[in-house]
Amino acid sequence: MSSPFHDRMGRELSWIEALNKILFRVQSYWLELVTGFLWYGVGVVPLHWVRRFFYRLFGVTIGKGSTIYMFAKFYNPSGVTIGNDTAIGDQVILDGRAPLIIGNHVDIASKVMIYNAEHNIHAEDFGFSSAQVKIEDYVFIGPNAIILPGVTIGKGAVVGAGAVVTKDVPSMTVVGGVPAKQIGERKVKTLNYRVGRARLFM
Repeated sequence: MSSPFHDRMGRELSWIEALNKILFRVQSYWLELVTGFLWYGVGVVPLHWVRRFFYRLFGVTIGKGSTIYMFAKFYNPSGVTIGNDTAIGDQVILDGRAPLIIGNHVDIASKVMIYNAEHNIHAEDFGFSSAQVKIEDYVFIGPNAIILPGVTIGKGAVVGAGAVVTKDVPSMTVVGGVPAKQIGERKVKTLNYRVGRARLFM
């Protein structure tokens, strides 16, 4: 007996496959609701401690002394971990559909986009693929940079404004361009500074 269920490509699905797709769809709707609430409800609140409370409530791990500026956008907030004394600029996109790990003393400027899930352009069904993104301690990411899935940015590295990072960045290097390539190195050997800029209204 054939199954009454089919996917969008017309492929016949078993009962188990159909149930898994239904559960995935329900989960997706829930995440859309959470995402919309955090984007348009929490992100506009001009009080850092209020935003931080709700981000933690919905699963974001936020370390001591870290700041998330207004209008930040989260996909699946429970997948995002932020270390101590880290600053996340305004209108930054943080993707938690696979683990996103941000270290200590990291400075992420305005409108940076960090993705760890994307469409698989080589798949017949154009489905998603995902991979962890890790940003190690003392990294600086300039405005409008884009970090793509599977990337690790090493300790003390600098990503220039507008760069598109498609592969790992070694520690203490400076990268820029599209796609990002090494354009220099940080001249200091030891990093020991604080980033935190928490204020009441921001």
